[in-house]
Amino acid sequence: MSSTRQLYALRGATTATANSREAISAAVSELLDDLVTRNGLEGPQILSLTFSVTTDLDACFPAAIARHRPGWDGVALLDCQQMAVAGDLERCIRLLAHAWLEQPPRHSYLREAAKLRPDLAATAS
Repeated sequence: MSSTRQLYALRGATTATANSREAISAAVSELLDDLVTRNGLEGPQILSLTFSVTTDLDACFPAAIARHRPGWDGVALLDCQQMAVAGDLERCIRLLAHAWLEQPPRHSYLREAAKLRPDLAATAS
């Protein structure tokens, strides 16, 4: 590992089009692809990744999708349920990752989840 790398927390979120394995898988894959591209990440740089999902998503575990990414066998993955709050964004998948980066992180807010952090979604492009 390069001595110029620092440990950072990366945030991201997206929404699934439906509560199905296919829709959740597509949303998670898109979110992870975007986060990896924005930050030039490779599996060994990522220490851990926690997914939280709203209560209306229960068709599969997002971590199970991430677990199949090449080079991610050493990444600690965890799923949990997002706290239920009235008026929350529906079918939302959030993530918190810890990774070694050479530059400050570029967060990723996609689809309807861009509404959660317009300040980050606008600068993340």
